[in-house]
This record gives sequence, structure tokens and C-alpha cells, in this order.
Amino acid sequence: MKIKVLVVDDSAVMRAVLAEIINGAPDMEVVGSAPDAAVARQKVKDLAPDVMTLDVEMPDMNGLEFLEKVMRLRPMPVVMISSQTAQGSETTLQALELGAVDFVTKPRGSLTGLPPAYVQEIQEKIRTAYSARVRVMRGVPTPSPSPGASALARPGPSSPVATSAWGDRIICIGASTGGTEAIKEVLCHLPENVPGIVMVQHMPEMFTPSFARRLDSLARVIVKEAEQGERILPGHAYLAPGHSHLEIRRSGPGYVCELLQTPPYNRHRPAVDILFNSAAQHARSGAVAALLTGMGKDGAQGMLAMRRAGAWTIGQDQESCVVYGMPREAAQIGGCCEVAPLTQVADRIMAALQAGRRIVAQA
Repeated sequence: MKIKVLVVDDSAVMRAVLAEIINGAPDMEVVGSAPDAAVARQKVKDLAPDVMTLDVEMPDMNGLEFLEKVMRLRPMPVVMISSQTAQGSETTLQALELGAVDFVTKPRGSLTGLPPAYVQEIQEKIRTAYSARVRVMRGVPTPSPSPGASALARPGPSSPVATSAWGDRIICIGASTGGTEAIKEVLCHLPENVPGIVMVQHMPEMFTPSFARRLDSLARVIVKEAEQGERILPGHAYLAPGHSHLEIRRSGPGYVCELLQTPPYNRHRPAVDILFNSAAQHARSGAVAALLTGMGKDGAQGMLAMRRAGAWTIGQDQESCVVYGMPREAAQIGGCCEVAPLTQVADRIMAALQAGRRIVAQA
């Protein structure tokens, strides 16, 4: 049985392009299309699609408003079709908060002769959405607090938590599909007095600045995009920019960020394996790692390398993953010291850090 897809986009040309891409796959078909939310609402009822692709920006009722109604009244897997703009990236992140499984950026320029990789990306994300665990959201996303308000609760440069109390400890996090909300859940439950955090989320470069700002407005730690040669400080989280791999390297008693524009690894740049392998080499037992929801196997081998080097490694469990791919691969090859629900990952990170700190103190 083929995956039934409903295409919702105000552009007739884009609807035709998506229909051609989707119908070109042997395991899926477009059962209907709609130019706006009103038509889409009726077709959802009439056609009962398995997956819906949804344009972010539409007339009358935009994609966010329609998505909120769909996820409240008839939850289903949704893949957002987003423009590559700052406004489009912010809206897409809000859509992921509302329960969309994933997003695809609209191609720039001509819609004819699209690269095979783009066609494959759309088809794969529809397949992933079809098998994903749909999160049922109640209500709209909570407005982000102002940067000034969140900064008041943070430690300043002279605060005790900005010292080297954690020694050479570091936290590494990797995620893909469903990861924007998973990373937010973990970061927002970590205290400000934690070791430096380095993170990889599979995401295009236009979206990582918005994602970092959004996390920064919500978490108690300071969140930013990683920069080349930047020192990794306690109480800070560094997100790999969408254009580069992120590694860590030792520098004195701590670590610095290294950005690499080498070819994609595991078909991704940034790749979780690149980060985790560098942590296995340079941080060894000083690291704690969490591998969260995501399609594929990126991060699994790196997590195994970290565990073998003495790091404590945590995999998100199947029940709480949007897509149980990357953590499953890590667990199957023995890369996870433990497996935990998403709501417990932050606590498990802190427990591992406290245990490690006691060991250091006794040495």
C-alpha cells in the first residue's frame, strides 16, 4: 500500500513539482492538493491522507495557524515546505514546536531540473514522517522571553559557575528528525552551572542561527552558534552551524571549537559522528554524551567510540523518540551506557556529571 500524501501550497507550480516528485517514488502517491487552508481542511476529511506537506506562508490562514488546528483536531504527520529566509526559518521552528515532523526548504531559482538529491530528500522525509511518532500539541507555542529577561537569570563572567569547577568535563548532544524539540527539552532542564555543551542538529545553515537564538531565549545556559577557535565555557552551549562540522580540541585545561567544511559524513554536514569522535579523542572520560531522536545512524559509531574511551553515553528511548533511528543504532552496537526517556535525559546527564566529579575529587 502506498503512502497517501496531501500537498498544500498556494503556488500551483510548486504543487505540480511536489506531485511529480512524490508520484515518482514507487511507495507513495499524491491523493490530493490544495491551494489554501480552507480547501485543505476539507480534503483532510475526505481523503484521510497519511502525510501532509504544508507550505509555511499561505494567504488567509498561514501554515502555522492551519497546522495548530490540524494537530489539535486530527493529528497527522506533517512536513513543512519552508522558504530559505530568516522569517521562514523562525516560522518553521514554531511549526516544529506545534508538532510538524520535519521540513524541506523550497529550492531557489528555477523549479525545473531539480537536483536528484533534492528529490530524494523530499521522498525520504515523507517516508520518515509516515513512520514517525506524531506529537499531539495543545495550543500554540509559548512566546519566547526577551533576551534581556533571560539574561538576568544567567551567571556573569565573575560568577562562580563560570570557573573551572567542572575541570575538563564537557557535554555532547546529537540529534536529527524531531531533534529541535528534543534538544530544547534537554537544555531547558539543565541548570546554568553545567560544563560547556556542544551540539549537532541536522539543519541547513539558514536555520541554525534562528535555532540557537530560540534556545538561548528559553534555556538557563547561554546558547550560540559555534565559532572557529572559540573557547568552550561552562554555562554555555555551542550549536554546530549548518555549513560546518563541529569538533572539539583540547586547549590548556579546557576545549575550543573547531569548524570544518570537509565533505558531508553519513550524508550530513554537520555530522554527529564527527563531534562524538573528536570527544572520544580529546575528552575521553571527561565527556557525557546524549544521542537523541533522528533518522539514520549518524552518531552511533561516534557514541561507541566515546564509550570505549571512558565517556558516559545516554541514548533516548524508543517511546519518546519522534523517529527511533540514531539512538537505536547506537544501542544495538553497544554504544549506550544507558537508555532513558527524553524527560529524564537532563537528569541522567547531571547524575553522570556528579558521579564523574566525585571520582575526580577522590583521585
